[in-house]
Amino acid sequence: MMDALDYRVGCAWEPGDTSEAFNDMNPSDTRDVVTRFRYLSAAQVLKVLDAAAAAAPDWRAAAPIERGAILSRAAQILRASKAEIAHDVSRENGKTIGEATVEVEKSADFLDFYAATARIPLGTLIADGRRNVRVMTVIEPVGVVLAITPYNDPILTPARKLAPALIAGNPVILKVADHTPLAAYHITRALCDAGLPGGVIGTVMTDRRTLNDILIGDPRIAAVSFTGSTKVGLELQRQLAGRHVRLQAEMGGKNASVVMADADLDLAIPTLAAASFAQAGQRCTATSRIVVEASIYDEVVRRLSAAAQSLRMGISTDPATQIGPVVSEEHRSDIFRHIDRAKKDGAQLVAGGGASDMEELRHGYFVAPTVLANVTRIMPIWRDEVFGPVIAVHPVESFEEAVRAVNHSNYGLSASIFTTSLSAAQRFVDETDTGQVAVNLPTSGWDVHQPFGGFKASGSAFKEQGVEGLRFYTRIKTAAVRFGI
Repeated sequence: MMDALDYRVGCAWEPGDTSEAFNDMNPSDTRDVVTRFRYLSAAQVLKVLDAAAAAAPDWRAAAPIERGAILSRAAQILRASKAEIAHDVSRENGKTIGEATVEVEKSADFLDFYAATARIPLGTLIADGRRNVRVMTVIEPVGVVLAITPYNDPILTPARKLAPALIAGNPVILKVADHTPLAAYHITRALCDAGLPGGVIGTVMTDRRTLNDILIGDPRIAAVSFTGSTKVGLELQRQLAGRHVRLQAEMGGKNASVVMADADLDLAIPTLAAASFAQAGQRCTATSRIVVEASIYDEVVRRLSAAAQSLRMGISTDPATQIGPVVSEEHRSDIFRHIDRAKKDGAQLVAGGGASDMEELRHGYFVAPTVLANVTRIMPIWRDEVFGPVIAVHPVESFEEAVRAVNHSNYGLSASIFTTSLSAAQRFVDETDTGQVAVNLPTSGWDVHQPFGGFKASGSAFKEQGVEGLRFYTRIKTAAVRFGI
């Protein structure tokens, strides 16, 4: 165990100096304390912000290729320590060791991808009607970025934000999730060890009031990139309203998959089970609603139930484990409330619904993979995000009704369809009101170079990932130069 966690404050690593100490516990076994930490005080948080503001001019002036070299070295550091970091992520977050290993690999991929963008063209020449005048666009960083990240992908989500922000020339203050501070420490340490100048990155864990007053309320913050619940994302929108601060928000989801009567069920069922139950359902893009054409509804429910019951729950760091715990007792209790309400509303529980009955798991926050059948569109389980290993299955009579069911949501993150009809596949892509759409694939699983983000209550106008992900962290200046008479 790391006895006490330090934060990147200015040019050095410091422990928090508030009085209350917190235990970072293993959700597989709460008797296991991963590390301990204290929040940063208001004075320390201000020190982080001062350092970021002071570092901004030099980092902006650094050559893009120089910035890219630092990101590339950080990616190499992550890969060299992949086994150690994955073990910490698995132990701290509760995802399986396989899931944690992929997360570390993908985090390194983000750093490498954006490092490579240092060599793409910066700006353009634009024709002008005046003689001897050249007009160009110049791409600039926006300034100090506050990145607020969640517990569910505790090293990947920081990488997704840090890499494009840093390559664009912005200093970043990383607000770390309370449940997973060690994962964020690893990526921050990798960047600093790779040569990132002091102050260009700072890490913060503090109470809500200090976060709001010292960071979000400070005029030196130019942009806020947030991943988390829709409730918090909308509150950030209200806090920033009327100010010249950009907001990128990747929020909640109630992702739906459609299974048409012509679907290949041998492909669809294992794909749906993985999309629904991996990471214990704690993914923004996890499948939580399944819409099934009525003629195959009973068979799909039966197969989904069997798939859910076949998954092996266990300690997250055990290589044989297929589904680990959820992150906290509070979150597990909330999941159980959703399930109990669904049963009272008339949904049929066909698999799961409770905790593990295995003696070796009684100290962890386990939720058995859960399948709820006969769910109607008026039930809260149909519209409310559960963020756990719970799927609601709903029958429809036609493709048109299936699309209406998918779009019957305040959220619009991701959707998929399983069909062998090219016409249905293309119509689904065109008619589904979500930012991500897939055919014969899961709702989750986008690569680092592919733009990512949702519609409606799931996101903002700015996409993450890919070259498109740079847009949020840059601004365009148009310059005209007269070079003769």
